Amino acid sequence: MNRLLTVSLMLAVSVLAGCASHVSPELRPYTAEETRELALESLNRRGLSFEEYHAKKAELLGQPQKTFGFDKQGEMSAERAVQLHGRPS
Repeated sequence: MNRLLTVSLMLAVSVLAGCASHVSPELRPYTAEETRELALESLNRRGLSFEEYHAKKAELLGQPQKTFGFDKQGEMSAERAVQLHGRPS
């Protein structure tokens, strides 16, 4: 009798626990801002090159595409002396 009572009690607890946990996706649709944020987060995780990233980001945000590039001065040595307003660096 004790075993039947224990099994019944465990069955009742498991049924009530299953009914109490409400697992369902969100029923409302995403807003435009939430959709844009999700797309930007996905873009950040893709590992694109610098140019590809900014092209896709401008496309998502609806901005004109900017061109990025390096300046024409090239690399600078750390040992090179630079004068700033009459002061030695």
